[in-house]
Amino acid sequence: MRCAFCHNPDTWDIKAPVQYEMTPEELLAEVLRYKNYIRRGGVTCSGGEPLMQADFLIEFLRLCKEEGIHTALDTSGVIFSEKVKKVLEYTDLVLLDIKTLDESLHKTYTGQDRTNNQAFLDYLHEIHKPTWIRHVVVPNYTDDDRRLTLLAQHLTPYENIERIEVLPYHTMGTYKYKELNLPNPLEGVEPLSAERKLNAISIFQKYLHCPVV
Repeated sequence: MRCAFCHNPDTWDIKAPVQYEMTPEELLAEVLRYKNYIRRGGVTCSGGEPLMQADFLIEFLRLCKEEGIHTALDTSGVIFSEKVKKVLEYTDLVLLDIKTLDESLHKTYTGQDRTNNQAFLDYLHEIHKPTWIRHVVVPNYTDDDRRLTLLAQHLTPYENIERIEVLPYHTMGTYKYKELNLPNPLEGVEPLSAERKLNAISIFQKYLHCPVV
């Protein structure tokens, strides 16, 4: 994806030289060094998009489950396939980004359509997978009461959703666009104010009974 609000454009080049590689077994060994500190937590696979390495995730998360370690997957839902379903067999919790429900905005906003994201959400509901929804609120884009209301209403039938996270847009990654000589799609857009974040939270709370933060 090429999300307009991305603060990690340095992860976009999938052909960039790899500085360090690990096998699933090597990564598990690293995790086990800290097992005593994560008794109430677990392992979260994030990115970029972790499902671009689905084969690795299948093996690594399987090994984690054998060790009794809670597993979480932080994903945009842009990839949805049989391999992804296999990954979910070893995943205890999914943190799913929903960028926007607006089909036309989604394409220009992220570089992808939202077909797979919706299919991913529906499948998580079908298999009763505990899910947290993460939604970035950007001034002039998704910081819109109508769009926020439509998203909140859209999510109400999904009983597997345990939490909504409202993520305010920030500008901490804007320097990277200059360093990489990339155009910044949100040049000049101010960070979301605390008041507008509270407004978004209140809209979700009207329709959903899970925690909204």
